[in-house]
Amino acid sequence: MPYPNAESCSSLTGQLQVYADLQHEDGARGIPALLKRAERDLARALKAIRALSPDPALARREPSELATIRCLRPSGPRRLWGTVDLPRYRRALEGAFLARCAGCTLGAPVEGQSVESMEQWARHIGDRFPPVNYWSASRWPDCLRYGVHTNDDYTRGRIRGVPVDDDITYTLLGLLIAEKYGPGFTVADVGRAWQRWLPIACTAEDVALKNLAKGIPAERAGAVDNPYCEWIGADIRSDPWAYIAPGWPEKAAELAWRDAYLSHRRQGIHGAMFFAAAISAAFAVDSAMDALRIGLTEIPRDCRLAHDIRWAMRQAPRIRNYRQARDAVDRRFPGMNNVHTNNNACLTVFGLAIGGKNVTRVIGETVAMGLDNDCTAATAGSIIGAIVGKAGIAPHWWGPFRGIVYSYIRGRRRFRIADVLKRFERQAMRMQDA
Repeated sequence: MPYPNAESCSSLTGQLQVYADLQHEDGARGIPALLKRAERDLARALKAIRALSPDPALARREPSELATIRCLRPSGPRRLWGTVDLPRYRRALEGAFLARCAGCTLGAPVEGQSVESMEQWARHIGDRFPPVNYWSASRWPDCLRYGVHTNDDYTRGRIRGVPVDDDITYTLLGLLIAEKYGPGFTVADVGRAWQRWLPIACTAEDVALKNLAKGIPAERAGAVDNPYCEWIGADIRSDPWAYIAPGWPEKAAELAWRDAYLSHRRQGIHGAMFFAAAISAAFAVDSAMDALRIGLTEIPRDCRLAHDIRWAMRQAPRIRNYRQARDAVDRRFPGMNNVHTNNNACLTVFGLAIGGKNVTRVIGETVAMGLDNDCTAATAGSIIGAIVGKAGIAPHWWGPFRGIVYSYIRGRRRFRIADVLKRFERQAMRMQDA
């Protein structure tokens, strides 16, 4: 079902401004009173929309509380490894982290761009498309991302370490949360960590941070004045919980729930739990599709995300390339926001299905699909990277990182990748003993 279209409202408010300017310039009177009336009318409409009651049957199928989510799961393996297979874990962890960083870095300079725009840019600079290496040039080279790196710093020949991105910063932040608060960390602990270490955030995360600053408890911070609570922000934070609960999808999903609940609800939480479980499973299986199937066993069987993922997996054998994938998603989700959980999750499924065990094809095709493509390519990279390990990733993806990853975490701007991997391993061992 298409989303309601508020485009005409946006158009009217735009015209309201320019005509008010014109009439003001021509000396007309009474403009402030008319604008005030329009503002009151919009405020009343917004209040009425916010007061609407959700469909109770849908709400029952899509709970946000962990205990209820677990009651509505299908049967699943819950735990694939009784104890951590250390040699396999180390190979998988390194592959997952490096391929995640590669997918994110490839997508960052074209984040949110249309398929057509990326195709045109690739032709203009002579790059292959879908990309098979980092972009050779950026359309806006001096644009600063997160106050640290310019778009040029994400391009071939200019990369000097994993450049800053929120996807990778949240992976590192998850590690810090696990280290400081231990396996039993709570939603409140996540809130304290954010207030200590996170200087900036977007959409749902920004709302949660502001709510915490107002004194709203962490357990309610994601539910107050938050229209973004079902967007992609929580599922891009899911990877660290899989890295410290490898081969244990139930535990990875639980840890992801504790993290996601600070800022998200319903599908936003389900997306985080699904991907945490799938990435955790990827440490122990040999197929991305198998990992995704296991991920589905940790979320409500009848939630919309589960239906959408199952749809994507049914369609996957007929989806041959990025254009077919994007067309299929646009037809299924007309009007859905470009950074919503569900449409991007389906693109991630398609990227993994198209690429198989070829990491270059997985992240290249996923980036080429557009929407929130640095996020989707990072998540797809994490899953396939865990399966193939570093040996299955072409060196041109990880060589430019020079063993360094950057973040915008307060006081923690630079990490050594080898150290990050050792620290995740320590937390995985700690989780096993908890």
